[in-house]
Amino acid sequence: MAAHRKPKQRTLSSRTALTLALAGAAGATAFEGSGHAEPRLTPAQVKARADRLYQEAEEATDKYNGAKEEVRRAEASLEALRDEAARRTARLNAARDALGSMATAQYRNGGLDPAVQLALSTDPDTYLRGAALAERVGDRQSTAVAAARSQVTELARLRAEAAGRLRDLKARQAELGRHKATVQGRIAAAERLLARLTTAQRAAYDGASGTGRAPAPTEQAAAPQGPVRAPNPRAAQAVSYAYGAVGKPYVWGATGPSAFDCSGLTQAAWRSAGVSLPRTTYSQIDAGQRVSRSALTPGDLVFFYSGVSHVGLYIGGGKMIHAPRPGAPVRIAPIDEMPWAGATRVA
Repeated sequence: MAAHRKPKQRTLSSRTALTLALAGAAGATAFEGSGHAEPRLTPAQVKARADRLYQEAEEATDKYNGAKEEVRRAEASLEALRDEAARRTARLNAARDALGSMATAQYRNGGLDPAVQLALSTDPDTYLRGAALAERVGDRQSTAVAAARSQVTELARLRAEAAGRLRDLKARQAELGRHKATVQGRIAAAERLLARLTTAQRAAYDGASGTGRAPAPTEQAAAPQGPVRAPNPRAAQAVSYAYGAVGKPYVWGATGPSAFDCSGLTQAAWRSAGVSLPRTTYSQIDAGQRVSRSALTPGDLVFFYSGVSHVGLYIGGGKMIHAPRPGAPVRIAPIDEMPWAGATRVA
């Protein structure tokens, strides 16, 4: 009997080990798949990590915006080259047709010696005048051949340049895709973190927590009551436009009029005043005259974080209008709620 009990014990032990292994694997899968691979976090820790992810998403958004502009420029440059190549091809084909006609005429009339043609001519004077004309035509033909050869060389250069621009365009498009994936990944990670909060905690986060207070109903108007206090009409128009955008959603890569990201809002606001700004925050900070924080006036661009990854439009009283992040619409916020990076006066 003892000999029969030992295998039974080994069998039970194996089953137990298998059960424990499967349970452990299932638990690990659920742990990772549910987005809760990290230890339990306090609401404050969730908010801090979400803020960091959103900041990283905004940095990636700025890079995406820059890459998108480069793609647009590369596409326009390539199209211009292709148009020029098409025009050159048409001119070359016309020159080849003309040369072909000349060659055909020479073939038809070139079989007789000039002296024989003169002897057979019923009008020697007319023939001699024609011979002189043919010599001049020959000179023009040589010029046409040289021009055609030059066109062939130029066309080859244009086609080679277009091929290089196409390679550059594809590289820019790949870069654009990488930045887009980064933005989407950071936003998705932040949303998974915030899903751990209660409804009340999430509402508090969306209303404050580094993104400014939610806009009051009176701030939803197209513009503040009375004239905007600004140093000039263009700045006043930019501020007025920003007030009109309050409450509209943040959408990364958007430049209005129904949604904005941070630099898209400032670009659109100043565009309404007839001023063209670059697309990215790191370009906008160099689009005007740098000003100190103490010298700010309405319409100035205010920048935040060490990487200059966020921008808002100053409206006076230590406040700005900005597009904070996904889930937080365009709103009024104090400029001291984020790490200061600098300010620029556009006009």
